[in-house]
Amino acid sequence: MTMADDARQRIEAYLGRLRRRLRGINDEDVSDIVEELRSHILDKVTASGEVSAAAVDAALAGLGSPEELASEYMTDNLLARAEVTRSPLRILKSLFRWATLSVAGLLVLLGSLTGYFLGIVFTLCAVLKAFHPQTAGVWMIPDGTGNFEISVRLGFGSVPVGGKDVLGWWIVPIGLLVGCGLVMLTTRFALWCVRRYRKSRALPRG
Repeated sequence: MTMADDARQRIEAYLGRLRRRLRGINDEDVSDIVEELRSHILDKVTASGEVSAAAVDAALAGLGSPEELASEYMTDNLLARAEVTRSPLRILKSLFRWATLSVAGLLVLLGSLTGYFLGIVFTLCAVLKAFHPQTAGVWMIPDGTGNFEISVRLGFGSVPVGGKDVLGWWIVPIGLLVGCGLVMLTTRFALWCVRRYRKSRALPRG
């Protein structure tokens, strides 16, 4: 076996392991990834004018393990799909994947979960005011020490004695405006972070 054959087999073995890890990405895209990555590797190892096992090993080591690289491609694929659909559920799914790769992804996920949670709470409060007019809303409730705490209540259960409905029926337009606004702003924030991440972590593409 010549050195050139040995080097090529190492490349194909690496790409084979990568391909097996790219489940969830359609076959056409997987083929494109593998072919473009093969070209990228060959460009690296032939830069010195000779394809050698040592040059191949160095190029593959620079890429990381096939498992690590596949995980990045899978995450990038999910993030790309989230950018196109702008669906909060798909965005969160992609952020969960991103959070497994970096602290930045975890922080963006936590921030997005907080934004979506608050948006949903305010929207539900506005909608449920029509069904629970006496208890749903933003309430100022005494804490027993002479101070008050603000509580957003969805209408379930009773309001503690001394509680005051701060907004009354104004919670309907305000809750809908704030709730929908938070969902939209959170989506924009998440997608902005996704674009910056994908741009900074551009994967080998030939």
